[in-house]
Amino acid sequence: MTISTDHKTPRRAAFASWLGSAVEYYDFFVYGTAAALIFPKIFFSAEDPQTAAIASFATFGVAYIMRPLGAVILGHIGDKFGRKKVLTFTLLLMGFSTFIIGCLPTYGQAGILAPILLVFARLLQGISAAGEQAGASSMTLEHAPENRRAFFTSFTLSGTQAGLILATLVFIPLGTLDEAALLSWGWRIPFFLSFAVVIVGFWVRRTLAETPAFLEETKKGDVVRLPLVSLFANYWADVLRIIFAALISVVSTIFSVFTLSYAVNTMHIDRSTMLTVLVLANIVALGAIPAWAILADRIGRKPVFIFGAIGCALLIWPYIWAISQNNLTLVFILGILLSGVVYSASNGIWPALYAEMFDTRVRLSGMAVGTQIGFALGGFAPTISAALMGSGPMGWVPVALFTSITALIAAVSAATATETYKTPIDQLGKDARRFAGSMNHADRTV
Repeated sequence: MTISTDHKTPRRAAFASWLGSAVEYYDFFVYGTAAALIFPKIFFSAEDPQTAAIASFATFGVAYIMRPLGAVILGHIGDKFGRKKVLTFTLLLMGFSTFIIGCLPTYGQAGILAPILLVFARLLQGISAAGEQAGASSMTLEHAPENRRAFFTSFTLSGTQAGLILATLVFIPLGTLDEAALLSWGWRIPFFLSFAVVIVGFWVRRTLAETPAFLEETKKGDVVRLPLVSLFANYWADVLRIIFAALISVVSTIFSVFTLSYAVNTMHIDRSTMLTVLVLANIVALGAIPAWAILADRIGRKPVFIFGAIGCALLIWPYIWAISQNNLTLVFILGILLSGVVYSASNGIWPALYAEMFDTRVRLSGMAVGTQIGFALGGFAPTISAALMGSGPMGWVPVALFTSITALIAAVSAATATETYKTPIDQLGKDARRFAGSMNHADRTV
């Protein structure tokens, strides 16, 4: 395989992935924060607050319906025509759809048309997000040095955390506005700000070269005509493995969306306090993610991911309990430990863990399809949790149980994967193809 002699390219690829993911997920998480705190009051009828909250969470989750479809389309484009084209498209689509949300009329102004338009814009966000992390991870992995692939691909997720921090930070000063100002014009500001950051991200990404691995496949004429056909013929087991491992995303949406709503709207904890918990946890994650990735480059992807998943299954219980007790000291400590430290172990490693299951010909498709189907449950986790939520001081227990079960499923799924941290990039996915080929041959000879 042709290896780039430009030693700055891996760092440029990592930075482009970091910045693009920060922009994409700023947009994505601005919506999540607004769905928890604002949208139930302005896009739905005020007659039934609980129904409005569930409906608002459903609009957050509806983007995940489009993500599997977006993964199929964008995965095909990325594996057939290149990673760079996908990453440019996803950035522009996310910026456009987010800006449009800031322009929408409210329920009081347009009635039922308002939530319909909101859902449409959210669906466009879902298509964009479907290709972002898979494309950025594939791009970075294929530019990275052999022995530092987890470290460089972790920048994709560090960018995601940075986007979440920015999305949360812009709402903290808005929290000082009075209710009338916030609900009339203040909530639109974070969505309008997306336009500026998209321009910066687009400029960085358009200057980045295509990956050596993809160019080598193109040179050899080994680019498959229908990547999805090859993917499911040879890697169906790995796609299933990723779907179940991606359930770890439930922890993220429960932490950033559901517990925020529960703390503010049910336990009446100050909105700015809970937003500060989210910001601090994600600031810690900015350091924890690359640290866990460095460890994964030394001891392997699986033990780090599994540790994070099991740790989240345990820590979600005391964290929600602390919220239910209004114990702010424990809320800060456990929130930072859960999301900032332990969740980062799984979150920072999955780009390398998943990408290394496939060869270059189907890498983007395999990651995109597997993760987006798994992420769909994560997207609807706040809605499911709102429905599971019981009454009384222990009403949060079903939510904690649901989160723990999904995290443990993710750990078991990752445990069944092949360890790949010492496998050369041109050998990744070859065992699965040989196994599938031998099975097909055996079938034909029976």
